[in-house]
Amino acid sequence: MYFVTGTDTDCGKTFISAALLNRAKKQGRATLGLKPIASGCEKTENGLRNSDALSLMSQSTIELDYAAVNPVSFEPAIAPHIAASQTGIDISPESILNRLSGVLEGRDDSELCIIEGAGGWRLTLGEGHFLSEVVQQLSVPVILVVGVKLGCLNHAVLTQEAIEADGLKIAGWVANIVDGDTRCLEENLASLQSLMSGPCLGVVPHLQDLSIETAAAYLDIDSLI
Repeated sequence: MYFVTGTDTDCGKTFISAALLNRAKKQGRATLGLKPIASGCEKTENGLRNSDALSLMSQSTIELDYAAVNPVSFEPAIAPHIAASQTGIDISPESILNRLSGVLEGRDDSELCIIEGAGGWRLTLGEGHFLSEVVQQLSVPVILVVGVKLGCLNHAVLTQEAIEADGLKIAGWVANIVDGDTRCLEENLASLQSLMSGPCLGVVPHLQDLSIETAAAYLDIDSLI
């Protein structure tokens, strides 16, 4: 079981999470992707639906009801703690853990279970709490998605420092090239290799079609098995 976080909101957490699940699925492993909190959901006849959660479900071999995959959903694309305040929904760390407990209980170690966060590592839940506290309680290793663009080295190192300061292990990191025009790309990738503490699980190039299967081909998940 792993928690996926990113250097910022648009670093490609869902894209890489889905690609990791796809890679594991092709290797014959059972897969499960979860999105505990999601903003920017669409109203449907079946209730609110989030595109990130649906993407994870499309790569999960373990089928669950949507509410189990994405237990907290908000329609407006705003910070979850603001949406929660407006709707009166409890998103304290305890409530998130309670919502996940039934799904996570008794998970098989042979499965690749990915819990995708929202925003960055210090996503606020309001009242001084953060989603990172949920990860601490679960005590699961973290996969960091680095959105490669100008400024990513600072973002990556600061996020790594925060994760490790919280007593958690970085199981690996993925360089996702979100800006195809990034200058000195190879030099930046070399810097990441020297600065990051965990293994690099892959470098995903800037893809115009955002194909999950194509991205999966650039990932190496052997260390996650």
